[in-house]
Amino acid sequence: MSFKVIAENINVMSKSIGPAMKNRDVKPIQDLAVRLTEAGADYLDVNLGPARKKGDELMQFVVGAVQEVSDLPLYLDTMNVDAMEAGLKVYKNKGGKAVINSIMARPDRMEKLMPFTKKYDAGMVALLWGPEGIPRDENERGVLASEIVYPAQEAGLAGEDIWVDPIVVPVSSQQIEAQGCTNFMLMMPDMFPECMSTCGLSNISNGCPDKLRPLVNQTYFAMLLRAGLKGAIVDPLDKGLMDIARGKRKDIETIVGKIMDGDVPDMAGLSKEETDYVKTTQVLLGQKLYSDSWLDL
Repeated sequence: MSFKVIAENINVMSKSIGPAMKNRDVKPIQDLAVRLTEAGADYLDVNLGPARKKGDELMQFVVGAVQEVSDLPLYLDTMNVDAMEAGLKVYKNKGGKAVINSIMARPDRMEKLMPFTKKYDAGMVALLWGPEGIPRDENERGVLASEIVYPAQEAGLAGEDIWVDPIVVPVSSQQIEAQGCTNFMLMMPDMFPECMSTCGLSNISNGCPDKLRPLVNQTYFAMLLRAGLKGAIVDPLDKGLMDIARGKRKDIETIVGKIMDGDVPDMAGLSKEETDYVKTTQVLLGQKLYSDSWLDL
């Protein structure tokens, strides 16, 4: 199965898409959906955030607008349970099932949302956010994964319809905790080999200088791919990321993999680009302390 790119761009927080959603202006939403489809996305994430006011009507509007111009399956992304169901009601399965993004590993959220998977023949993102919040390490992630994946399987979901999201945290503020996601991804093929895996990749670079965010995202992407990541919520308009997703930058994957294996290359023999990936991998692995100037050290 090829790697799945889930486009993050149709988001209420976007400076252009947010107002279009609010004003029910279909053109910017549809134009973006077409661009993302043409860029090679496999899914489109429709993110309404909390959607507290008229969320059900808004979700139906956006789902309808997007499906008029794209046959890609959708991730439906909102905290509003009524809005989620409203979107599932009008969703048309043209290129694949809708995916509920997400169901937290908390009894209250599982009770409300998991029945929708059977009622509307939908997949789900199993978000490893428990009653106590974000897990601290891979072991806590493993416990939460068991608490949500097994009930999902008992409810009749096939592994290919369960996307486990271990929650990526910013390396700039939670460097040690960031390794918990990487380590869990390495564990997951043994724990749940039949399930899919996903994450909000760009969370890793939140708080980093803007000019360095693409490097951090791309490096972490290569790390998670090596750990078995099967899909990620990313920006398909980022050519660098898409080149990695489609296997066009094996050089990056190779050098990142060597660092993960403990094989430190002779830095004197590397190009500037290769050196940057090495240093960034070391920071993401916690081998070097994070600072905004890590490339200069």
